[in-house]
Amino acid sequence: MTGKTGILLCGHGSRNANAIREFAVLAKMLDARLPDVDVDHGFLEFATPVIRTGLDALRERGNTEILALPGMLFAAGHVKNDIPSVLNTYMAQNPGVNVHYGRELGIDMKMVRAAGKRIEEALKAAETNVPKHETLLMVVGRGASDPDANSNISKVMRLLWEAFGFGWGEVCYSGVTFPLVEPGLEQATKLGFKRIIVFPYFLFTGVLVKRIYDYTDAVAARHPKIEFIKVPYLNAQPLVLETFVDRMVEIQEGTGNMNCQMCKYREQVLGFEAEVGLPQESHHHHVEGIGTDEDYTHVHDHGHHHSHSHDHGHSHGHHDDHDHNHGHHPYPHADHPLGPVSMEKSDLKTD
Repeated sequence: MTGKTGILLCGHGSRNANAIREFAVLAKMLDARLPDVDVDHGFLEFATPVIRTGLDALRERGNTEILALPGMLFAAGHVKNDIPSVLNTYMAQNPGVNVHYGRELGIDMKMVRAAGKRIEEALKAAETNVPKHETLLMVVGRGASDPDANSNISKVMRLLWEAFGFGWGEVCYSGVTFPLVEPGLEQATKLGFKRIIVFPYFLFTGVLVKRIYDYTDAVAARHPKIEFIKVPYLNAQPLVLETFVDRMVEIQEGTGNMNCQMCKYREQVLGFEAEVGLPQESHHHHVEGIGTDEDYTHVHDHGHHHSHSHDHGHSHGHHDDHDHNHGHHPYPHADHPLGPVSMEKSDLKTD
């Protein structure tokens, strides 16, 4: 890299303005952590600035070498397809600007330690003292149509389970795949533990995190003899920030490689064979930069409850039953009884 170097933190984007503010705060913290590097950010969908605008800002400030860091926990469709497509298009349209793409935060011991810190905070704030062997840990992932990304949540859960020595550990997901939060928690209540810890393994707040906490409250109300503890999501925990710094260093040293051995677009992943070799393209042009609920309510709030679960499979849990499939390959288990269809049977009304 011979030119001036800048960093672009690439976010998913959200309709929730608080999530966008939290992401912007993280970008500012990264900027302060790296005083000799120009840092900016952009979003794939909904919020502004969009990724292209962030790239423009860095270019206009004289940066010709841009390190693009995906602000996402695991590599599913957004990390593997959507963001690279936007970056490649930008480079094709702007000769002289080189964009170097980093890997996702992924399975990393700093991230696991950050998660452990959040769980410790929640346990210290608990009003009762329940032995760990009588406690069940439920780690909630975002949910994707990519089995590799989904399986990473299981590994995070297992690492945390063994770290704390809880009596049992389970996983569930906020959307797309299975089991979803409500059926997952209901199953967990049958295992006989006095306490269930619910940990959303998410970077920022948003519709999905609120839904996780709402479902937790609903299940807790049905099972008053079990104590439920809601753990804060990761947010800008210091170890999360340090992991982003590590991803930057990996790009500079040429060591930042994604795990392609389990990628459904490269390998014959059992049950997803039809997706090998699909083209790398973005499916988010229609929602790029349209705004959050605070500044743009017409397109994404038509007077009905609107519970997006955006990922590569795009499960939109609207209370009015229409579907938005933006050209993504269909998820083969969309009709699983513990997956998105279970939301139709739930009596919980989420925002």
